[in-house]
Amino acid sequence: MHSIVLPDGRLNGKAVWRREKLYKGMNGKYVERVYLSPSESVIFKPLTNTEQAGKEIYIYRHILPSFPPVYPKLLAHSPEQAGPECGWALFEDLGRLQHRFDPGTAERLLVCAASWHALPAGRWADAPLSGPKPSAGTIRSGMLEHERDWAAFQQSVPGLSPGMYGRLFTALREIDLDCVQASQVLSHGDLHLGNYALANGRLAILDWEHVHLNSRYWDLYHVLDLSHPLFPKSLGTAERERLLDGYIEAASRSGGPPLEPDFKRRYYLFSSLYSLWMLKLIAGDIERNNGIWPLDRLKSQLAETVQSFKDCLESV
Repeated sequence: MHSIVLPDGRLNGKAVWRREKLYKGMNGKYVERVYLSPSESVIFKPLTNTEQAGKEIYIYRHILPSFPPVYPKLLAHSPEQAGPECGWALFEDLGRLQHRFDPGTAERLLVCAASWHALPAGRWADAPLSGPKPSAGTIRSGMLEHERDWAAFQQSVPGLSPGMYGRLFTALREIDLDCVQASQVLSHGDLHLGNYALANGRLAILDWEHVHLNSRYWDLYHVLDLSHPLFPKSLGTAERERLLDGYIEAASRSGGPPLEPDFKRRYYLFSSLYSLWMLKLIAGDIERNNGIWPLDRLKSQLAETVQSFKDCLESV
């Protein structure tokens, strides 16, 4: 397999029959489906984020063997001494995946997440793992410290109202989300719709480089309420409740850390907090319109996030 990739991390054209770009990473490099022959293909993933250098390989070696087999096989990877610009991995090709939101698939995913949330997180307390976003406690503290600025921003977003602002900040003062962070579990870290699908009836979960210790709400938020410009979804209040109930039941059977008595309310506050924070990021992307994401997709993402924020805040 190493003959497919040159020492500088680029694909070896002589060893490749055909290649197909799948998506572009944050550093401009493409993840590709590489055909070694008309009937044999693998997924080539160069390092798309230098901050994650070596982490996915570490996770495949030291963490995923404890997980259910829901991830593509790692076939080969760059030498450990290779610099970040030369980093790469080759994965099993699971075929053409459809990343459309389906409640049945989401239910299977959350049951699976409950199983890895039950693993003893202390086993990886000293592992070189880090998440892609600030903690809920950090964001909560920042919002309370700059409450007027966040209130003004919230009132500038179409579809939101001052009453929503009041409800959110009352709940943020009442519930300390740092306590949520204290009961950490092992988290996938980036479980949005583009990172899971069914492959011939098998649940397939991709892109494990963001695995870290976090609140169990972090994976739940990605599955249920995090929006993505390229992978839209629509989730009603009743369906969200049903999926949360399914996760709670699976978690109670898993033997992992017990859930908080007001688990649902805390989830809804967690989701509301991050959705408002995400709205500010999305609004900034729309204002810059720098071509990273299509403008029409960003506007749809904004509308989807507004709806999630409103739905969850109603249940806080």
